[in-house]
Amino acid sequence: MKLAFHRAPSGSLFSASQPLRLLSPCRESHAPGMFSVTEEEAAAIRAVYEQRGELSAAVELRRRFPGIFDNVQARECARIIAGWKPLPLRPPRRGKAAPGA
Repeated sequence: MKLAFHRAPSGSLFSASQPLRLLSPCRESHAPGMFSVTEEEAAAIRAVYEQRGELSAAVELRRRFPGIFDNVQARECARIIAGWKPLPLRPPRRGKAAPGA
């Protein structure tokens, strides 16, 4: 995929006559295997892992993240997530003292 840009200011590194190639359409995303897990999702996967085992946790993980197709990968992710400890609660933020107080 090629995109042509408007004329750049003089002295710029970009040439108005040459289209700038941003990304080849055949390339994959730089991080196709990444996903993020919320505390709620992690707690649910952890509970299934503890109650019904690794395979059930992998099924729960794949239910919540349908982009994971490989059972081996799903089981590995479920084991890792089950090993996480819940994040500790943050202490409340203290406000700044008023000037002159």
